Amino acid sequence: MGRCSGILMHISSLPSRFGVGDLGEEARSFVDFLARTGQKVWQILPLNPTTPGTGNSPYSSYSAFAGNPLFIDPVSLVNSGVLDPGDVQEVPHFPAHKTEYERAWEYKQRLLDRAFFRNMDRIESDPGFVLFSEKNSFWLDDFAVFSALKSRHGGAPWYKWPMEARFKSREQVSIINNNLEEMVLKKKYWQYLFFSQWGALKAYASNQNIMIFGDLPIYVSLDSCDIWAHPELFLLDENNMPTHVAGAPPDYFSATGQLWGNPLYDWQACRDEDFFWWRKRIEQNLVMFDLLRFDHFRGFAGYWQIEAGAKTAENGEWKKGPGSELFSRITDFFSPAQFVAEDLGHITPDVIELRDKFGLPGMKILQFAFGPDMPVNPYVPHNHVHNCVVYTGTHDNNTILGWFENELDQGSVSRLQDYLGREVHRENVSRELIRAAMSSPARFCVVPMQDILGLDHNSRMNRPSTPGGNWEWRLLPKLVNQDTEKFLTRFTRIYGRRNHIQGESR
Repeated sequence: MGRCSGILMHISSLPSRFGVGDLGEEARSFVDFLARTGQKVWQILPLNPTTPGTGNSPYSSYSAFAGNPLFIDPVSLVNSGVLDPGDVQEVPHFPAHKTEYERAWEYKQRLLDRAFFRNMDRIESDPGFVLFSEKNSFWLDDFAVFSALKSRHGGAPWYKWPMEARFKSREQVSIINNNLEEMVLKKKYWQYLFFSQWGALKAYASNQNIMIFGDLPIYVSLDSCDIWAHPELFLLDENNMPTHVAGAPPDYFSATGQLWGNPLYDWQACRDEDFFWWRKRIEQNLVMFDLLRFDHFRGFAGYWQIEAGAKTAENGEWKKGPGSELFSRITDFFSPAQFVAEDLGHITPDVIELRDKFGLPGMKILQFAFGPDMPVNPYVPHNHVHNCVVYTGTHDNNTILGWFENELDQGSVSRLQDYLGREVHRENVSRELIRAAMSSPARFCVVPMQDILGLDHNSRMNRPSTPGGNWEWRLLPKLVNQDTEKFLTRFTRIYGRRNHIQGESR
């Protein structure tokens, strides 16, 4: 693949009258926008189910395999006959500029319940549903039972359920299936609806030569189906509670480190099963995505292990990750050309060695480039290598305008202007940084939609270590205009990143 570019925007950020972006018409319209402007890549965040208890973070899901029913498009359900037109005529008022997750899910859940009960008698004879259930049985059966139990127990985490439900066994699953048969079927049906719509959207994108670039969090949540169904793969005690958890050591930004709290993998147990769970997880993600980013890639080379119950991450220790063993088995089945390494943070030689051994592109963030060490800084464009992905910023960064106005000192502003060779101000800084990213030697250039639109800090997607108000930004339809398309198309052409749609003349 030659040089190309694309846009980072999550499904939740799409316009929609149903309170949250979805897999319907606006998603297809965004694909059209990408194609018209010559983009090749649409990068999104994880599509797994989210919960209010974890701030609706797509990186803290209760399943590493399932899709988020919140993203199901009601209009498509009407068009396929699953819902009636009258079902979507009265829609509550939702703000257009942000997602109110709980209100949106309350509304969507009513529609999805209606869809299920209206079609319940036909679901198990639907050939499409039968095929979907068979192909996804490895994760779907456990997920449906786990989700049914979670609903039965008012959304409580599995470790607070009655003892007979806490530990998965064949006998217990059989009993649960019999007692919660309708609920289990409903959870499977919602996944069928989600993946049917996702498959249609991905095919629509593929027809316009657009690649979907997904994201795979390295860790899973304690309150997840993955822990409940596969406790043997994690460092847990006799009650299936973590003995050690994940985090990051103290550094310049945090004197006590970062205590994430995710259970750690028992990598020896993963080896003993020939990394089967991991291979199934990658397989699932590569059905969904054309490219896949390994979040916190450094954790595969070495990870920070903290005793469960610790109040801070200070007293952890480095442990060797599965490294080449894991990626050798993964690449026995899947092409490394489909993977990207999120190689940000505390990067040591073993991380670089692992990344380069398998030829994985790393990441270069322009917001990190203009410190006092600018001439030799690895993030400044003249130091980029071809096999990388350059970003103006990621979902965890401020927008370019917010960064420029709120985070840069005068020295950084002067270096930025010297590097770009022009005066930079709030009206032009976003586009000048996009130009710099586009001109990079990097194979891939990905720009957050907020930077395409030149939006300020109020449009930031996530503020790490901040508990509320994240993942809420929504795209207002009228913000994308002819001027936006014109400049993006022009930069894409100038810097040789133009995507040619299949059958299009060069």
